Amino acid sequence: MSDPISAAWERLDALQPATLETLFANDPERAAKLSRRLEFRLGELGYVGMLLDWSKTHLDDEALGAFEDLAEACDFPRMREALFSGGIVNPTEGRAANHGAMRGSGPEPEVEEAGALLARMGMLAGAIHDGALGEVKHLIHIGIGGSALGPAMAVDALTRDGARVDVHVVSNIDGLALEQAFAACDPATTLVAIASKTFTTTETMTNAASALKWLGEGGVSDPYGRVIALTANPEGAVEWGVDETRILPFPESVGGRYSIWSSIGFPVALACGMDDFRALLAGAKAMDDHFRTSDGRANAPLLAAFADQYYARLRGCQTRAVFAYDERLALLPDYLQQLEMESNGKRVTVDGEPVERPTAAVTWGGVGTDAQHAVFQLLHQGTHLVPVDFIASIAPGDLLDPAHHRSLLMNCLAQGAALMAGSEADDPARCYPGDRPSAMILVDDIDAATLGALIAFHEHRTFANAVLMRINPFDQFGVELGKALAKRIDAGEGDFDPSTTALMKAAGLA
Repeated sequence: MSDPISAAWERLDALQPATLETLFANDPERAAKLSRRLEFRLGELGYVGMLLDWSKTHLDDEALGAFEDLAEACDFPRMREALFSGGIVNPTEGRAANHGAMRGSGPEPEVEEAGALLARMGMLAGAIHDGALGEVKHLIHIGIGGSALGPAMAVDALTRDGARVDVHVVSNIDGLALEQAFAACDPATTLVAIASKTFTTTETMTNAASALKWLGEGGVSDPYGRVIALTANPEGAVEWGVDETRILPFPESVGGRYSIWSSIGFPVALACGMDDFRALLAGAKAMDDHFRTSDGRANAPLLAAFADQYYARLRGCQTRAVFAYDERLALLPDYLQQLEMESNGKRVTVDGEPVERPTAAVTWGGVGTDAQHAVFQLLHQGTHLVPVDFIASIAPGDLLDPAHHRSLLMNCLAQGAALMAGSEADDPARCYPGDRPSAMILVDDIDAATLGALIAFHEHRTFANAVLMRINPFDQFGVELGKALAKRIDAGEGDFDPSTTALMKAAGLA
């Protein structure tokens, strides 16, 4: 007799999918049934409104029922509660995942600690804005991975109308990236934020040392006095030379790709102000509440995960595309790429056994309408089936002729309609097969609270996928091997394959 998880997958394997056209024809209420209008009123911190439409996917009542049974079989309610209550949801490292506590969703002690850390960050940001460190026009934020992607995305999204402090995020060890930031800044009016959980990350600390040298050569008498440390290792930051008054700690249980809610979000607070940063947290907290209290298909992140599982594990889709039809969200596809692929790109279960089905799809995407002229040919007429997420805002981000934004939204909606409907023609080269899935996230506007809710939605979607696949989304050992080998190359140690050895010689590394 099959166990409940296997039984649910057997039901799913037996599904006979209908076309999207048939699904809509058979159910006039389909669009309403598979759409979710979420509204979060946050008092002085703002308002979030968004419509999430998954009706152009191949999910039907039978598939949804089977996925809801799968979620129960995978103990989803218990795992969700463990996430919010500080339980061990990262078993390979024996850790909780307390990023939710940073925005007020978690055990009371962790939430209180987060509040104190937030207040500390607010005091430092306020002091800088008030001139306590002299005139500050620029911040060079140095980090990598989640320590850079989150702040870069949020600052880019929220400062299109101007920033209180000009922020330059540098992650690449390539010196050109740092030189570009130097060229845009005056050392006399620049602060440097070093974002590193361990305060030992090679790329980050190398860039940090070069930034200090640049400050000194630019006439700053005390370069260390211009440094803010964002870290889970404050002792390491002190040892490196940062004064403890300019160290903003965060808990060890906050993973890098979930760290924008912690002091890693300091560049957002400095560029936008603490009110906006608190609104970012409040929007995320509102999405936490929805995710925690809604069940089955009524739970928007879980519904999205059902679709992800359907296409990756039942239809063999190896990629999922995300297109933001708004320049303010230009960096969101990159952010989601790390969130989803580093979290769920695994090959063993939480029990250490090989997975029996594919795990995370390859997440990729871009910005519309640019992407329409670059990759949509494959989406419409190629041989790959690629589920697509469209993200757009009803309110424009510009003050130009409304025709700009109207055209943007028309293009976004038309692409989803075209993927589904297709088109016949006598010329085979002009045929569109159609029946290609897409989902839509349509927000009322893009502000701090909405951005927070949008990020949290994808965090919970990622967690829900992990539970349904029975994998651990909170470790990331896959990034370690390459780092270790790079250190061996630097030390001139070890034997490598003939190709790598030859390349080392050609590059002047051996």
